[in-house]
Amino acid sequence: MEGNMEILLKVWTYFASNILTQPAFFIGLIVIIGYLLLKKPWYDVLSGGVKAVCGYMILAVGSGGLVNNFRPILVGLKDRFSLDAMVIDPYFGQNAVTAGVEEVFGKTFSNVMILLLIAFIVNILLVRFRKVTKLRAVFTTGHVQIQQASTAFWLILFALPVIAANDTLILVVMAIILGLYWAVGSNLTVRATQELTDGGGFAIAHQQMFAIAIASVLAEKMGRRKGKKESKKLEDIQFPGFLSIFNENMVATSILMFIFFGIILLILGKDYLVQAEFMKDTDSFLFYILKTCLNFSVYLAILQLGIRTFVTELTQSFHGISQKLLPGAVPGVDCAVAYGFGSPNAVTVGFLAGATGQFLAIIALILLKSPVLVIAGFVPVFFDNATIAVFANNKGGIKAALLFPFLAGLCQVFGSAIIASWVGMAAYGGYLGMWDWAVVWPVFTVVMKYLSYFGIAIVVIALIAIPQLQYLKDKKHYFLITDDYEEYKKVKAEEAN
Repeated sequence: MEGNMEILLKVWTYFASNILTQPAFFIGLIVIIGYLLLKKPWYDVLSGGVKAVCGYMILAVGSGGLVNNFRPILVGLKDRFSLDAMVIDPYFGQNAVTAGVEEVFGKTFSNVMILLLIAFIVNILLVRFRKVTKLRAVFTTGHVQIQQASTAFWLILFALPVIAANDTLILVVMAIILGLYWAVGSNLTVRATQELTDGGGFAIAHQQMFAIAIASVLAEKMGRRKGKKESKKLEDIQFPGFLSIFNENMVATSILMFIFFGIILLILGKDYLVQAEFMKDTDSFLFYILKTCLNFSVYLAILQLGIRTFVTELTQSFHGISQKLLPGAVPGVDCAVAYGFGSPNAVTVGFLAGATGQFLAIIALILLKSPVLVIAGFVPVFFDNATIAVFANNKGGIKAALLFPFLAGLCQVFGSAIIASWVGMAAYGGYLGMWDWAVVWPVFTVVMKYLSYFGIAIVVIALIAIPQLQYLKDKKHYFLITDDYEEYKKVKAEEAN
């Protein structure tokens, strides 16, 4: 019996390491399964699987290029001025857990694959019984799940030291809370994503799911005030004269990034960049800045190409899964997929507005002599705020696209500084720092810390209640929006008239 369990564990670990936590291959597997269930010819199955994997790998090249190109610039501010600061970034946060969890709690994060298995099963079961749970989205972003599992591991151990002695209980509590968070969070983005993509057939499963839902609701109210026309969206703007160059997304992005990151690179100075081996002493400082900033537009274009390559395959193939295995379900995917829809300029506007909020919050921490100083990480400042802007612009126009990423930037810095300082992660140099983990999870942690097992019950009940409230608010359209989007649009149009 033990031998069989060991074999099963090895099989699962292999699957989790090479497929579940590798989004390109996991998306490819989903596409293959979906097409097989639709009884497509073998060559269509093969073609769809290859296009899905390659498309996601193209997206990963664009996404990774953005991160790798600009992370040294932002982190360089910490090194250049010898700041004893914490970086808010998923990768720094994961490293902080790895470095500190054994020292602080006497634990190692070795059970992550088992945790992912249980939490993923919880997510699938919740969606399978959607008539009861009202949940419709399966979280498929494996690398994000590992980052979240790492931070949740620390937060829950800090909040509930009473369970620390029982490894099984730790895994069960974490898996239930994480599985619920994945299912509920991605489900919160279903309506906003369907309306943004005109029935794209997916949800967002990332680090700012609650932020997307909140910003979409508030932006919609801003955009449709009684007696007023709908707010102008970014795509409605046409600049006159020489400003018309900003009508082209690639040109606008390049110029704005040159101004924004050019200032940061000038502050860092050529001597530091040479010393840190970011550039050679013989390189032109001007052209180094120019190349670095233009790379932003290049990687963004690559990312959008990847989106176009795999999204169609995923959404078409998932009909097989939603018809045969998980009725009415949609896949939850990386937030970057939203950048292929709506206004291309929303991505840049959201990044700049969020960065402004983050930098103002950092200045406030310095002026207030905060015991924890925060350095902006590129992942939260770009992927959180660009995503929020895309959804806010679609619902509420230009003002919403500027306001909500700016407010998110403030939340990311202040929320991360408070929670990371309190739980002790700041001492290890990093915290995940993205919106849900700077706002929602700190609330979970406080509730569980001060109410113990009763706090766990409150968090679980609250998560279970959210989709029920969504359903009660819109019973007529709730399942229709994923089951038949064209019919949903028709019904909504009839009601509007």
